[in-house]
Amino acid sequence: MALEDIFGIKDHVSVAQECARAGLIFFYGLLLMRLSGRRTFAKWSALDVAVSVIAGSNLSRALTGGAPLWGTLVATAALMGLHWTAARLASKSPGMARIIEGPPVPLGADGRLEKPVLRRFGLSEEDVGVALRQEGLDDATQARLFMLEPNGRISILKKS
Repeated sequence: MALEDIFGIKDHVSVAQECARAGLIFFYGLLLMRLSGRRTFAKWSALDVAVSVIAGSNLSRALTGGAPLWGTLVATAALMGLHWTAARLASKSPGMARIIEGPPVPLGADGRLEKPVLRRFGLSEEDVGVALRQEGLDDATQARLFMLEPNGRISILKKS
């Protein structure tokens, strides 16, 4: 039995072949995620989101037969390799981290929020309120510094 019999060919995939592709792609995707490291889904920086969306889109096309199976698997592995390389560069060089992930952004200090900065990044005061409550704070006056981190999280440093 040839691989084409099991997995089909582009634009000619039976239900059974699509199920075989689903199993292959599931385990292949899991293997790539394990090889690329926990960072792919842990921090969710812009780099991580872009790679995850592209990899998912790529693998879905292979699943349904909209793209050649083997070439798509190789292309997805190459994408994960690029992600791994970019993540390592960012971890070793602060300058590369700023280019790849972006810098942290001050949102306010000493209990005062910079509303134009919030608007520029599409954040509401309620978004900051959620972060305050997660830190066990009742209101903004208890905070020394508000930062929008490269992964999109709002971090808050408490006043002493």
